[in-house]
Amino acid sequence: MVETAEDRRLAVLIDADNANAKHLEPLLAEIAKYGVASVRRAYGDWTSTQLNSWKKTLLENSVQPIQQFSYTQGKNATDSALIIDAMDLLHGGLLDGFCLVSSDSDFTRLASRIREQGLAVYGFGERKTPRPFVAACSTFVYVENLVSDAKAPKASSQPSLGDDKALRTLLREAVDASSGDDGWTNLGAVGSNLVKLASDFDSRTWGFAKLKDLVQAHPDYEVDERQTGDGRSAHVYIKRK
Repeated sequence: MVETAEDRRLAVLIDADNANAKHLEPLLAEIAKYGVASVRRAYGDWTSTQLNSWKKTLLENSVQPIQQFSYTQGKNATDSALIIDAMDLLHGGLLDGFCLVSSDSDFTRLASRIREQGLAVYGFGERKTPRPFVAACSTFVYVENLVSDAKAPKASSQPSLGDDKALRTLLREAVDASSGDDGWTNLGAVGSNLVKLASDFDSRTWGFAKLKDLVQAHPDYEVDERQTGDGRSAHVYIKRK
């Protein structure tokens, strides 16, 4: 039986000190693509006025606030509480993956440990998130990519895409890894390769809703849509020019 998103039980653990309350609803909508948020917890010192913006949105989205007092100045007790709970949940054996919401590199080892156990780790943070934490996650999504279309970056033009050396290298490696003797490869395979090569790859970073749109706009690639036998759907193939 093929596992679907509805079958995957996820724990959503939010470091409220290093996340923004305004991103919670689009964040949960994004997480729904990966599975069911069975556990929803947000960690912080809820007696502090600094977290006031979280309180209403936590209630509206059924997220449990976990109180953690700051016992010592300069020490992040919130991180420790989140990590301890994550390990308890991990060893409980009832989950299929974790969603860690933070822009803090302190969770790098936690993400690595969860992956060592064979579970997926979905990270969510701002673009300022340190690279080690991004790389430790199975998939990392920048919260800036979850804003509404009105605030999203405009789709990049072909010349600027072609000038992006990092993108060109990434696409080339992903295509070459799965292309046949004729150079063509299925777009789905390319998408899987991209995530393996870079956990934070997301076409929305360049202003495109879908990978297909990004590739069609890129000057280095050509796209071919091939109808299936029933004529009702099409498979997308791409090839380097």
